[in-house]
Amino acid sequence: MEASLFQSRHEAFITQAETSLRRLTPAADARPARLHGAMRYSLEAGGKRLRPVLCLATAVAFAPQADATHAATALECIHTYSLIHDDLPCMDDSDLRRGRPSCHKAFDEATALLAGDALQPLAFELLAVGYADRPALATALVRELAVTAGSTLLVGGQTEDMGGLAAGATDDRLQFILLGKTAAMLSASLAMGALVGGASAADVEHCRRAGCAAGIAFQLVDDLLDLTADAAQLGKPVGADAQNGKFTYAGLHGVEATKRRIEQLTAEAVTHREATKADTAFLVELVRRMAARRT
Repeated sequence: MEASLFQSRHEAFITQAETSLRRLTPAADARPARLHGAMRYSLEAGGKRLRPVLCLATAVAFAPQADATHAATALECIHTYSLIHDDLPCMDDSDLRRGRPSCHKAFDEATALLAGDALQPLAFELLAVGYADRPALATALVRELAVTAGSTLLVGGQTEDMGGLAAGATDDRLQFILLGKTAAMLSASLAMGALVGGASAADVEHCRRAGCAAGIAFQLVDDLLDLTADAAQLGKPVGADAQNGKFTYAGLHGVEATKRRIEQLTAEAVTHREATKADTAFLVELVRRMAARRT
């Protein structure tokens, strides 16, 4: 895809995601204002909006008129809650997120915890309300996101990751962490977009697998950036993985092997994307850029 066309489409999807976040989530001054202010503080912190963009782009790849805004916003609510909780002192203990103080530093630990708590049911409310006229679709979307955010994937991956290197450095454990902490949400983003777009069961599964491969590659790139970038570039502390004894692919296999694995996973993601009956040009280019990013 031509670079200028990709850029314009990417910016349009980001704008759509940002507009939906502001429209579909409680205002910062809604009572209780401190709670909603903390929720909006984290939701509006910027970032790549990768998950909603993947969802929105996948939906229109299958059906140009598809409206995946509620699904995209629900995904960002779950992602944002996970970041708020990850940053807490009892978890990763990070004072910086997206170039500014983490939620618990801008407010306080209790408010940050509650903001994350509130974002979780909001995500499922958005799916139930947004697709109420299509109950089968609403059910499928709720199930997809609930399994993704649950104890075997997102929360399970975070739990396994808490032990760091001290809990054992095996490929099996690392794969579980990678699948849960990052890949699951990207997989759900593509799958939920495909569901909204009316894709076949086979194409939804291709999307899940593409998201899984792209998600692991995305995390491996993050691991490398933690070794080579600086906080100003990334908008969060760097070098923390080694300092905190975090268990990473780069730490287990080395930098060069990590780069090769990123290439393999990206090719796998592209293959699954191109196997679907959809307009995949934008999504294929996005997956490739995810793997090639430097910040």
